Amino acid sequence: MAFVATANGARARAFYEGVLGLRVIEDAPFALVLDAMGTKIRVQKVDKVIRVPYTALGWEVSDIVQTVRALAERGVVFSRYPGMQQDELGIWMAPSGARVAWFEDPDGNVLSLTG
Repeated sequence: MAFVATANGARARAFYEGVLGLRVIEDAPFALVLDAMGTKIRVQKVDKVIRVPYTALGWEVSDIVQTVRALAERGVVFSRYPGMQQDELGIWMAPSGARVAWFEDPDGNVLSLTG
């Protein structure tokens, strides 16, 4: 199980379910629980989210270009970081050859795709 926080449960549900396409297992007063292809994500409902400068959740995808394009069409804005050479879609090539793209959820949690 993975954890992330939200200060607005309805907004988080709209993003994780509507934009990312994750299935809602439960929407309880204290948390939104989602199915991310067999891994549960518990979006804890809190009064205030404390943003962290690193990736909170990430997904490995088979085709990062297709996934980034599909999410961008749904309104996801991919982050750009100074000093990192990212392509026109915001995808960075790691020295290992892995390709990574970052974006934020509505609470500012940094999420990533790796392909």
